Amino acid sequence: MFTEHLKSLTVKFILPALIEAMDLQRHPVKYSLFPPLGLATLAAYLNSDDQAVIVDEHVEALTLDDTSDLVIIQVYITNAYRAYKIADYYRSKGTFVCLGGLHVTAIPEEASAHADSIFVGPGEQTFPSFLSDFRAGIQKKIYSSTSDRTLERMPPVRRDLIRRSSYLVPNSIVVTRGCPHHCDFCYKDGFFQGGRGFYTQRVDDALAEIDRLPGRHLYFLDDHLLGDKRFAEALFSGMKGMNRLFQCAATVDSILRDDLIERAAEAGLRSIFVGFETLTQGNLSRSNKRQNLGRDYKLVTNRLHSLGIMINGSFVFGMDDDDEHVFKRTVDWAVDHGITTSTYHILTPYPGTELYNRMVREGRIISNDWSSYDTRHVVFTPTRLSATALREGYDWAYREFYRWGAIARGSICHGSLKHQAKHFFYAAGWKKFEPIWDMIIRTRQLKQVTPLLEGVLSKVTQGKQSPVVQPDTPYKQMASGTLIPIKGAQETDI
Repeated sequence: MFTEHLKSLTVKFILPALIEAMDLQRHPVKYSLFPPLGLATLAAYLNSDDQAVIVDEHVEALTLDDTSDLVIIQVYITNAYRAYKIADYYRSKGTFVCLGGLHVTAIPEEASAHADSIFVGPGEQTFPSFLSDFRAGIQKKIYSSTSDRTLERMPPVRRDLIRRSSYLVPNSIVVTRGCPHHCDFCYKDGFFQGGRGFYTQRVDDALAEIDRLPGRHLYFLDDHLLGDKRFAEALFSGMKGMNRLFQCAATVDSILRDDLIERAAEAGLRSIFVGFETLTQGNLSRSNKRQNLGRDYKLVTNRLHSLGIMINGSFVFGMDDDDEHVFKRTVDWAVDHGITTSTYHILTPYPGTELYNRMVREGRIISNDWSSYDTRHVVFTPTRLSATALREGYDWAYREFYRWGAIARGSICHGSLKHQAKHFFYAAGWKKFEPIWDMIIRTRQLKQVTPLLEGVLSKVTQGKQSPVVQPDTPYKQMASGTLIPIKGAQETDI
C-alpha cells in the first residue's frame, strides 16, 4: 500500500534517452539542444515544500538508488522500451510510477502495464488532479485530458530544476499547445484528441515568461507559433522592445499570410523551421496537408530571405508518389533555393495517426519495433520504392545536401555577403563539425557557444538581389522589400 495523506512529496521526473542517443562513443549536438520543458512544466504544480529533481538521460547519468515517493517518466516512441524498463524497476521497489507523453497517449493499453497511473493527452489539466488524488490515497489508473484545456493561470515553469549549462539552447519556451492543422502523419494530432487541439497562453503570461529568461536568444518549441494570428501579432508587438533573437516553427501558408512574418522579423525572428515536406501536390493532398496545397514554395523562400531569416526546411521521403528521383529533386530544390539547413525524414506511420491506421488496413506495416520508428528506418512497404532504396536515398540526401560544395552553392543564393556568410557557417557548423561538438558536450562547455550562436543569428539587411516571384503570382511589396500575396489571389503550383 502506498503512503496516504502525504504532506510533502519527493518526486523524480525522468526523460529516458532516445535509443539513437545512447551511443557512448559520440554525442550529437541535437540531443543536447533543449531541456525537458514538459517535465519542468508539470513540476510547477507541486507544493512549495515538495522536493523535486529532473533527470534528462541525454545529458546526465540516471541513478536508481533513490527512495522517491513518485517517479514521473515521459515516454516517446523511440524511448518507450527504455522508459518501461526504468518504470518496472522502480515499481519492483514499491515506488509509485506514472507514465505520460506522446506514446502513452497513442497506446495507453501498452503503457498501463508498466505504470501505476498514466496520463493521456496534455498534462496541465490532469497532473494537478492526480496530485490531489495521490495525496489523498485515491489515485486512479488513467487520467485523460478532456475539453477543459487551458493555459490560463498556469504556474511558471520550474526552470530552477533545469541544468542550463548542459544545453545549447536553455532558453527554449512553449507558449501555445497543439496545431490548427491535421496532417495524417502527425504524431501530435492524436495527442490532443478529446479536447481543444490548439490553444495559447495569455499574451501577458507569455511575455512575462520571456522576460524571466536571461540573455538574448530564444527558441520557441511551439509546433506552429504563427497559428493564431491575433495571439502572434500581440506577442511580436510585445517583444519588439526586448532586444531578443529567436527561432521558431511555422507553416507555409502562415508565412505568406498578410504581414505576420514581417512582424516576427521586427520582433527578432532570425531562423524558422518550415514543413515543406514534399514537392508533389498529390502527396500533400493525400497527407491532408492542406496548408501547403497550391502554395508557391519559391515565394516562401524569397520572402524569408528578403527579411534575413534563415530556413530549416523539413522534407519527408517515402510518400506514395515518391519514386527513385525524389531524393535528387528535393535536394537540388533545397540547395538552389537557399535553404540553410535541411531536416530529412523517412515517412513514419506513428501509432495513433491516420497514416498508421491506413497502412494497417492496407497491410503495409512491416515492423512494430518502436525503436525503429525514428524517421531513419523504413517500417512500412513503400508504393514506388523498395525499402532499401528508400533508406539509401535518405542517407544520400543528407550527405549530398551537407557537402561543402552544396553548402557553398546554397549560400550564394542570398543577396548580401553577410547573409551568405551566415548561411555557410550555420549550415557547416550544424553538420560538419560533429567531433568538435562532441568535445564541447563532453567538457560541458555548451554555454560558451551561446555568444557565437547569437552572432550568427544577428540581423542582416536586404542585399541588392531582389526576391524573385512567379510572373503570374499577384503580390504587393512592402516598403521594407517584403513580398505579400494579394489577399484572395491564387498562388501558383509548386
